Amino acid sequence: MNKFLLVFRMDITTPEAQPTPVQMQGYMEQWGEWINSLAAQDRLAAGGNHLSAEGRVLRPHGITTDGPYTEHKESMAGYILVNAVDMEEAVQLAKGCPILLGEGTSVEVRPIAGM
Repeated sequence: MNKFLLVFRMDITTPEAQPTPVQMQGYMEQWGEWINSLAAQDRLAAGGNHLSAEGRVLRPHGITTDGPYTEHKESMAGYILVNAVDMEEAVQLAKGCPILLGEGTSVEVRPIAGM
């Protein structure tokens, strides 16, 4: 089994992309079911955490900006690690992520390189 990072992103600036409280409650219930399903299949390697939209970005020459994505409307909302045979299986696991039910959202799938 290989490990893959799933990075969850969402649009934090477009008003139409923000879920209502009722939608958010539904997403959270579906999220719990999806995570439990991954764990039951022994595909959840690490649960990750929800990330705040607040942050800082450090760049060369001592530049620090508020962020994390001041130039973009997408913000990293969270991440998990999954176990999968290959990229295709990891993508199939990611397709079940409830964040994809919302507008302006995405899941990035990245293999974890061996050290």
